[in-house]
Amino acid sequence: MFSGAELAALQLSFKVSLCASLISLPFAIAVAWVLARTEFWGKSLVSALVHLPLVLPPVVTGYGLLFLFGRQGPIGGWLEAYFGLVLAFRWTGAALAAAVMGFPLMVRVIQLAIEALDPKLEQAAQTLGAGWGARFVSIVLPLIAPGVLAGLVLGFAKAMGEFGATITFVANIPGQTQTLPSAIYAFLQVPGGESSALRLVGLSLAVALCAVFVSDWLGRKVADRIRGT
Repeated sequence: MFSGAELAALQLSFKVSLCASLISLPFAIAVAWVLARTEFWGKSLVSALVHLPLVLPPVVTGYGLLFLFGRQGPIGGWLEAYFGLVLAFRWTGAALAAAVMGFPLMVRVIQLAIEALDPKLEQAAQTLGAGWGARFVSIVLPLIAPGVLAGLVLGFAKAMGEFGATITFVANIPGQTQTLPSAIYAFLQVPGGESSALRLVGLSLAVALCAVFVSDWLGRKVADRIRGT
């Protein structure tokens, strides 16, 4: 039913999206907690920088990644020289681009979950001698778990659908950097490729719906467990 190129694009999209969302999650939780629970000079600027990929054209973000993480870039050249890690025009670069584009969504959802949490719960635990780490692990993290799951799914979905930044940073190389959106675009440029593009569109829709259903189901399970029902 699906050709080898279509299955390769699907497999790569899953790998890129999973890596991007899982690697971004700890950083998203940390940044969300800082923005929700601390006050410092320049907080508005930090928040603006975090959310910048949401308002910038994806091609601009992709070019910025290419400038910074390309083989001749200040960060990319250093990574290649000292660690042998090349990101530009590799699937790892696609994961980086997807992570950058999905990061603001994850931060925003998790930040809202933290802000909805009553700080008095943490203060009570502090008066009982619990340190910051203990309070975060035993109180904050379990109570914001539905928000964390929602952020993770949003990041995964954004990574699955990312196109502009990815194609600018890592191009559209079949079997190497060609994700589902890139494959759909490529098939639409070829006469007679509409059927393949339509199959991939349907596949993308099915994956997105499954992600939403799984997120809702896990969110309800976690919420029920927190309430003790």
